[in-house]
Amino acid sequence: MTRENPRNMAASVRQRLMNKAKQQKEDFGLVLTRYGLERLLYRLSQSRHRDQFILKGAMLFQLWSGHVHRPTRDLDLLGYGDPAPERFQEILRDICGLDVEDDGLEFHAESVHAERMKEDEEYQGLRIKLQATLAPARIPIQIDIGFGDAINPGPNEVTYPTLLDLPAPTLKAYPRETVVAEKFQAMVMLGIANSRMKDFYDVWTLARQFEFSGSVLCSALRGTFQRRKTALPEQPPLALTTEFTEDRQKLTQWRAFVRKSKLDAEGTELTGIAESLRGFLMPPTDALVAGADFEMDWLPNGPWQARIEP
Repeated sequence: MTRENPRNMAASVRQRLMNKAKQQKEDFGLVLTRYGLERLLYRLSQSRHRDQFILKGAMLFQLWSGHVHRPTRDLDLLGYGDPAPERFQEILRDICGLDVEDDGLEFHAESVHAERMKEDEEYQGLRIKLQATLAPARIPIQIDIGFGDAINPGPNEVTYPTLLDLPAPTLKAYPRETVVAEKFQAMVMLGIANSRMKDFYDVWTLARQFEFSGSVLCSALRGTFQRRKTALPEQPPLALTTEFTEDRQKLTQWRAFVRKSKLDAEGTELTGIAESLRGFLMPPTDALVAGADFEMDWLPNGPWQARIEP
């Protein structure tokens, strides 16, 4: 594959990214990281390992809404097959060495390191770290890979948006319903120990911006809670009550998340968000607990309403 001088290409790409960061008033370091994650996704999508991964996590929000939802420095994936760190270390090294259209980046295969992580008692996965270079800038990359989760209604084939005019990654991605189900399960399971403030913000954002089918969301909730061996709550879980949202430590964690993510503090009070989430999450949960059908629809911002047949 014919390429221009790598240093010239890297300098050109870096300048275009810098211009974009200035135009959009974004942190240049975060834009660099986003570019690195995007181009790694492209390499993955062009590799023989493509079908062994499904995209999940914060990068999905840019796919769904077309803009940055909250800053992220990590790539989250669901992986298939033997979860041995050595296996995925070799897979990522192979992906790093793939010959693709020049994008100015060099992914250093020798820097790939995988290790087991354990977020809680039920969830285990791998964390992979590697280094990329957009000469002379270095871009640290972190990939978190989970295993064995239930995906309802099944993954979607997507084309991921690109920062520059370069070939786009095409791969499988989580549906919104599974994202909601996994984050709600974490809220239920972790209780007062929950410090995952991003989950509250993410589900609240999804409920404000998108439509949901009650029956499809119920299927996702049922599959995720069963897979993670968690009982569906018969009452609003602690995380969606004032006991949680008015707790001093939780308020400190929430304000730190809002500040770090550079979110608008107005309209993002934790108590108000939890109240909105009760209205979104508890009706389908109540139906599941009662063994009832939930043929309702959610329009952006809610509330749930009876399905209108065409």
